[in-house]
Amino acid sequence: MKTLADLLAEGVSGRRVLVRADLNVPLDGETITDDGRVRASLPTLQQLTGAGARVVVTAHLGRPKGAPDPQFSLRPVARRLGELLGKDVKLAEDVTGESAQAAVESLRDGEVALLENIRFDARETSKDEAERGALADELARFADAYVSDGFGVVHRKQASVYDVAKRLPHYAGGLVLAEVDVLRKLTEDTERPYVVVLGGAKVSDKLGVIANLLTKVDRLLVGGGMAYTFLRAQGHEVGQSLLQEDQLDQVRGFLDEAAERGVELVLPVDVLAATEFGPDAPHEVVAATQIPADRQGLDIGPRTRELFASKLADAATVFWNGPMGVFEFEAFSGGTRAVAQALVDSKAFSVVGGGDSAAAVRRLGLPEDGFSHISTGGGASLEFLEGKELPGVSVLED
Repeated sequence: MKTLADLLAEGVSGRRVLVRADLNVPLDGETITDDGRVRASLPTLQQLTGAGARVVVTAHLGRPKGAPDPQFSLRPVARRLGELLGKDVKLAEDVTGESAQAAVESLRDGEVALLENIRFDARETSKDEAERGALADELARFADAYVSDGFGVVHRKQASVYDVAKRLPHYAGGLVLAEVDVLRKLTEDTERPYVVVLGGAKVSDKLGVIANLLTKVDRLLVGGGMAYTFLRAQGHEVGQSLLQEDQLDQVRGFLDEAAERGVELVLPVDVLAATEFGPDAPHEVVAATQIPADRQGLDIGPRTRELFASKLADAATVFWNGPMGVFEFEAFSGGTRAVAQALVDSKAFSVVGGGDSAAAVRRLGLPEDGFSHISTGGGASLEFLEGKELPGVSVLED
């Protein structure tokens, strides 16, 4: 696999380089509420512009339905990227049309142009290889080389991630290389005890990764909304808490397999049970096995926080994906904060698996350097740990 370092060694001054970045940031109107992914893209862009490359960036934002949608414009991202780079970033008004062509052609050495949201073009995510290929052809005409630096999308077989790499000399960006290196440490010769903390809303989102991790980990701590399906699978009532009835048999299988393999599967022992879903909802601490019928669990309780912290204290390796509760509400952020703080306090090689977990670290004001690695790709990280091939990585391997 050729890398950004190889491309720089070949020389990029005056050459146009297409960079697939992951700039899919959360927005509140025109305001970016977490610019972590924008900042993560800087090193590669700075190295290229510093070497005199004419950089063309393509990225997506949100889930537009294959057509232009103002609420998903990359305008706020271009503005923030320009601030962080300390230079103007030209934003094309389309993906590969007249505006994009003009923006690319006007580039001078060391300048950056950002194409409008790649998902405004339905061909980006098409299942039809010919349709994706046609878009990839148009993108390829903009550049002399391609750098894949959006780890958050490498699990997708999409035109700007997979197909364009087949049409240009291709290189792995620093961010993709760093992410893959870290994730390999979680799957090959992992230091033990190896502890995984999973949270978030749905068990169904993590079926594959749980199945694979049960063959590798020493302990699995389960919190967040998905914990209630585990508790129900054990025969406990969970009130109005989030529950996936259709996953109960699968979860019972996980419980049995964990017992057979000697994996310590740790569930909440108490929760914050609220009368409704809301930031100011009245709530009380109840045993996880005795959630009242009219209440719903919105966070792990104080005893569970202590329990989880104790299970992380002696870990040598930790992977954490998914919040322990509704961390966006201050009243229900304590569980997520406790787990994050336990990782900061530990001596483990600790990896935060992107998505809401990474957002929570920043939202709660925890030191990012307190973790060994904060991933930019939640879904990509999980699929790697699930043992799946990542198309956007495999296509880079010559």
